[in-house]
Amino acid sequence: MKITLNVWRQNGPNDKGRFETYVRTDVSEHMSFLEMLDVVNDDLESQGKEPIVFEHDCREGICGACGFMINGVPHGHRARTTTCQLHMREFKDGAEITIEPFRAKGFPVVKDLMVDRSAFDRIIQAGGYISIRTGSTVDANATPIGKEIADQAFDAATCIGCGACVASCPNAAAMLFTGAKLSHLNLMPQGQPERYQRTQDMVTAMDAEDFGHCSNFGECTVVCPKGISLDVIAQMNRDHLRAQWKLRSS
Repeated sequence: MKITLNVWRQNGPNDKGRFETYVRTDVSEHMSFLEMLDVVNDDLESQGKEPIVFEHDCREGICGACGFMINGVPHGHRARTTTCQLHMREFKDGAEITIEPFRAKGFPVVKDLMVDRSAFDRIIQAGGYISIRTGSTVDANATPIGKEIADQAFDAATCIGCGACVASCPNAAAMLFTGAKLSHLNLMPQGQPERYQRTQDMVTAMDAEDFGHCSNFGECTVVCPKGISLDVIAQMNRDHLRAQWKLRSS
C-alpha cells in the first residue's frame, strides 16, 4: 500500500507545532496503525531525524494509552476500536491520513501525538476509597447483587480512560469518563457508604481540570471504544443533585 501521512509535530506544550508529511509505499495491509508508525519511526531514526512521539502500552485495546486523532476522529473511523487495534486494511491504497493529538485544555500536549491525561487520574483519586471491609476473597454469591445492577456496573467499568470522549466533544467535556467511573462504584452495594460524597468530590475535581460541560451532542459515546452509554452521565447528574441535598442536610 501507498499512504501519505500528515503528522502533527510539536516539541512541547509551549511549541507552536506544525504538520509534517511522510509518504510510504511499503505499508502492509496486515499492519496495525501503530506498527505502521513504528516503521515510519525506524526510517526517521535511520536518517538521524526525531521519531514521532506517541503513547502506547498494551497494544491490546485495554489500557487506553494509544489514542490520538485520525482524520479528525479519535482512534479513527472504525467503531469500538482503539488506535492499536486499527489495521491498515481499513484504509484504501493511496490514502491520505491526517494524525494529530487529542485537542483539549485538560489534555496539554507533551510532544507530537502524546498528551498529558493525568487529569483523569486526579478525578479518580478524588473519589477516595470504599470504607466497607471487603475482607479476603469470598464465595461469589455471598453479596447478593441483582443481574441488572451487576450488568450496568460492569458495562461502566469497561471504560479504559483513553480520553476519546473528551477529544470528540465540542466542549471537551469529561462527563462520560467521570460518569462511568462513578457508576461502576456507586451502583454496587460496597460503594453505597461514600456514594454521594464520592460523586460530589469527583465532579468538583472534573470541573477543576478545565473540562467543559456536556454538549448533549452524544459524540462521546459514538467514538468510545468500549461503547459506554450516555446513561452514566444521567446517573451521575442524578447522584450529583441528590448529593447537594444529602450533604447539605447532614
